[in-house]
Amino acid sequence: MFHDMSNTIRAVLFDLDDTLLENNVDRFLKAYFDLLTPSMAHLVPPEKFISALIYATQAMIKNNDAAVTNQQAFINVFFPRVGRTAQEMMPLFDDFYATQFGKLRSLTRPNPSARAVIQTAFDSGCDVVIATNPVFPETAIRQRMEWAGVSNFPYRLITSFEVMHAAKPNPRYYREILEHICRGPEQCIMVGDDWRNDIEPAMKVGLQVFWVNPATDSMNAIDPSAGGTLAEFNDRFIRLH
Repeated sequence: MFHDMSNTIRAVLFDLDDTLLENNVDRFLKAYFDLLTPSMAHLVPPEKFISALIYATQAMIKNNDAAVTNQQAFINVFFPRVGRTAQEMMPLFDDFYATQFGKLRSLTRPNPSARAVIQTAFDSGCDVVIATNPVFPETAIRQRMEWAGVSNFPYRLITSFEVMHAAKPNPRYYREILEHICRGPEQCIMVGDDWRNDIEPAMKVGLQVFWVNPATDSMNAIDPSAGGTLAEFNDRFIRLH
């Protein structure tokens, strides 16, 4: 799963939350809902809004239509459930991400090794992908990349809901990335913290993997050399290149 990469790896895929950016996702999402809901309350009651938002997010995760972006899957479900039009509400979402979303930065911290490991991947000549779950718009992802200190690199792909037609943990998400970057699975490695979303489906598609900060009692699920801290991944990647 973490083979001699010197002659094989041509693309490195990095998860964002709890990989490059230290971010307790449950705490973050609660704060996100608490911040977003008041800006919509004059159009949709808060409970109805949150229920529809969660339902529409699940629709993106379940999306299996290669002709429908995750953004469109969200639109198709969310607006009918709240009884409002996209024309009414999308400007409110846009304003939220432009003016309010940044307040959530205080809940996160950059992984101290994040910038160095991204630089290492670029220095090796690899394509680099931010392979975060594409259930947010690009602006929300780019802001979190900035919080992680890794925003100013020429990434091959950032998997936002505008461009992707599948989401984690669907293996089709990883196949779509391979199609975007024109690489075979054996040429790619997925680096992430979440077994269900990052590691298992990537392995199913044939990618090499590196599991960031796995629980000690779970390491028997993979080759021990395919897990550790982000700093350890960086060190091994440098040695192999």
